[in-house]
Amino acid sequence: MAEASVDRAPTTTGSDATQTVKPGGRLRWTICGLLFFATTINYIDRQMISVLKPTLETELGWSETDYADIVFWFQAAYALGYFAFGRLMDRLGARFGYSLAAAIWGIAAMCTGFARTAADFMLARAALGLGESGNFPAGIKAVAEWFPKKERAFAIGIFNAGANVGAIVTPIIAPILVYHYGWPTAFYVSGGLVLVWLALWLSVYRRPREHKRLSASELAYIESDPADAPGRMPWLSLLGKRQTWAYAIGKFLTDPIWWMFLFWLPDFFAKQYNLDLMSFGPPLVAIYIISDLGSIAGGWLSSRLIKKGWSVNAGRKTAMLICALCVLPVFLAIHADSLWAAVAIIGLATAAHQGWSANLYTLPSDMFPRRAVGSVVGIGGTLGAIGGMFMAKFAGWVLETTGSYMPMFILAGSAYLLALGIIHLLAPRLSQAEQD
Repeated sequence: MAEASVDRAPTTTGSDATQTVKPGGRLRWTICGLLFFATTINYIDRQMISVLKPTLETELGWSETDYADIVFWFQAAYALGYFAFGRLMDRLGARFGYSLAAAIWGIAAMCTGFARTAADFMLARAALGLGESGNFPAGIKAVAEWFPKKERAFAIGIFNAGANVGAIVTPIIAPILVYHYGWPTAFYVSGGLVLVWLALWLSVYRRPREHKRLSASELAYIESDPADAPGRMPWLSLLGKRQTWAYAIGKFLTDPIWWMFLFWLPDFFAKQYNLDLMSFGPPLVAIYIISDLGSIAGGWLSSRLIKKGWSVNAGRKTAMLICALCVLPVFLAIHADSLWAAVAIIGLATAAHQGWSANLYTLPSDMFPRRAVGSVVGIGGTLGAIGGMFMAKFAGWVLETTGSYMPMFILAGSAYLLALGIIHLLAPRLSQAEQD
């Protein structure tokens, strides 16, 4: 499926290689840009249902439990898909694996426009979750192929920022589309964007050694880390590695917090401040702009520390600790004196989550050879989505029985420090996993 390799100059390897080899081009950042736009569209499709929740509840008569069940089945399919796509990316590569995932989620997003009952939405959103689950395994696989270690967290921070841009764009375009054309059109448009991106991806993306536009000097820079050690790492053996579980438990504990923000913030603002489809756009846009800054800053911080001579272990974990501490005050948003005070508190928490994620997503490529990165990301993503399933049920139950967001926000504030403690316990030095 890959093109024939193009002859290149010998690569530079060795423990100090990344300190001496200079990049001779920026094609790798074009690849990062493609990943950014894919993640933006991914989150437009993902968040459309939460932005339209008040409208759909009124028009279709949903209960809190109905909405929670729709989110639950999205998460269930997302969990299964992450598991499968993680493995698939290591077999097919990022180019074809990403293409398959994008085709599934684009078609599923458009099909949501034809749904009319809660059961219809559950089916459509399950298909969407299956396809969207391939986004991060493919993106991280591509970063591992196209960037040396010292740039990976920054590159992941940039493409992960697309999640926030998608969350910014959605509350802006959704009211316009709904007002002029009806809510089904919002799903048709968001799904159609995926297919446009897919054509661009297939025309541009290749592995570095197969890309005709890549200079020999930039290839040497990309490959300047020491070569992966020879050996095998069968998929089942990954389940016995402490490094796998350090990443996976980190995802299980913190991914559900992002899902909670993504799927319930519009409802929180509607109930707490009487906002509606036409008025909660500015608060959401502000929160996700702040989140964008956090995503880029979190990845930049650890990359900067490593470039200054810190170990990968110290750089990553210092950045993650700062992020974890910034989430702690999020429960104060419930008692904020004004809407914009709540926006500032929640924005700090979501920015910290994204900075945390930029570093957490980098851990598999820090601890595993490139050929196993997709599989480890898939295992962790599956556990993260399972955690999101529990959060969906928990949120539905809490809101039905108490009507309060306080239990969810307390859980959000405490999850990151707990996760970091477990990561450090299981991977105290972020050392390379032993190969079979």
